[in-house]
Amino acid sequence: MRVSLSLAAALVAALPVAAGDLSVGFGEADVTPVLGKKPVYMAGFGHGREAKKVHDPIMVRAVVLSDGDAKVALVSVDVVGLFLHSIERVREALPGFKYVMVSATHNHEGPDTLGLWGPNPLKTGVDPEYLKRVEAGCVDAVKAADKARLPAVAKIGTASDASLLHDNRLPVVKLDELVAVRFEEPKTGKAVGVLVQWNCHPEVLDSKNTEVTADFPHYTVKHLKESQGCPVVYFTGAVGGLMTTLKMPLKDAAGKELADGTFEKAERYGTLVGQLADKALKAAAPVALTPFDVRPQTILVPVENKLYHLGWQLGTLDRTMYAWDGTPAPKEFTTTKDITKPIAVKSEIGYLKLGDLEIAVVPGEIYPELVLGRVQDPADPGADFPDAPAEPGLYPQLKGKHRMLIGLGNDELGYFIPKRQWDAKSPYCYGMKKGQYGEENSVGPEAAAIICGAFKELVNKK
Repeated sequence: MRVSLSLAAALVAALPVAAGDLSVGFGEADVTPVLGKKPVYMAGFGHGREAKKVHDPIMVRAVVLSDGDAKVALVSVDVVGLFLHSIERVREALPGFKYVMVSATHNHEGPDTLGLWGPNPLKTGVDPEYLKRVEAGCVDAVKAADKARLPAVAKIGTASDASLLHDNRLPVVKLDELVAVRFEEPKTGKAVGVLVQWNCHPEVLDSKNTEVTADFPHYTVKHLKESQGCPVVYFTGAVGGLMTTLKMPLKDAAGKELADGTFEKAERYGTLVGQLADKALKAAAPVALTPFDVRPQTILVPVENKLYHLGWQLGTLDRTMYAWDGTPAPKEFTTTKDITKPIAVKSEIGYLKLGDLEIAVVPGEIYPELVLGRVQDPADPGADFPDAPAEPGLYPQLKGKHRMLIGLGNDELGYFIPKRQWDAKSPYCYGMKKGQYGEENSVGPEAAAIICGAFKELVNKK
């Protein structure tokens, strides 16, 4: 009797999976914006940057995992960020999941999905119809991944290369550890899919580009699909600080220096990240990814940034505001429209323990110092809060064999900056004549302590 491969896969997928057994599936959806009907404003740099051409697709990629008792979906979207209310709508359309995590790659060369980069500072850059399409794409990708689920085993590996990151803010602290997980069919060893996480802003194309692109992650995924022979999902990690390729020297294979703002540099960089993942996977070791212990926590984070206050008033930032009394996890979340008093946004932090792999899910762009527990000590005397206590590092909280961080997970609140490194007022740190970049795109100096403190409580929760 001859059975087609597609039918055989369907029959295998239909078999019950015992509790404790891992099954995994990958799915994707194309959410590239249509150009020509209405302006598509590109995110990440200045206002009024209108897309003129599509270079490569904007994708949603998802992996669904099950331990036999519960299902978890991890989703990555090639956009600058998504607010919590978008993730909540995605979750509403996906009943039956213990946890759905939607993150953004933080792509600076795709459509504005937050509202900050419209035609001018007074108008949002978000097209509501396109945002709905992105949310629907997340749902479709998860459903496709769930349908494709098969029994699997996993291997995990890491590799580091500090030369692939430029930290453009002092002090120089890099999280240059790439994490890669390969899922395989238990009997054949054939690849089912690869999950890769790296820590860099997708902004190789810089501020003048008008071609829609996923930037370097497009090429990282392309390389790994070819080298590993399977679907690939790319996740962004700790990109605050600022982890970038801009002004980072990079040569092609022939030794030619590649310029910022070019697809040649984006392709070269993305390929090098893919090759770093290949290196990690070549040395990968088997890892148990069951059972699941999933701990999300809804929190309030105060919004002290006056530009964000103005954006909310003008409607460029579509967020519900809440009264802030200094309690990150209040019993009741009270909405408010009174910005004469302290206000906050509702957000979410997450801790996942998938067998021997621990994952921190952070709703923004966290500085590597806060992940590694390497906040400057003593603080530079020019800092605004030099006596502020150092926030507890995320990775020092993790005690398992393996670790990973997903940034811009379930929300985008901008930069999380160590309070004792906050530097918005003169005199400035390191003898500089003006402050460094970062504070203008942060909700405020208290955010880091709230995020790190909430994560510590989640990890230690019994």
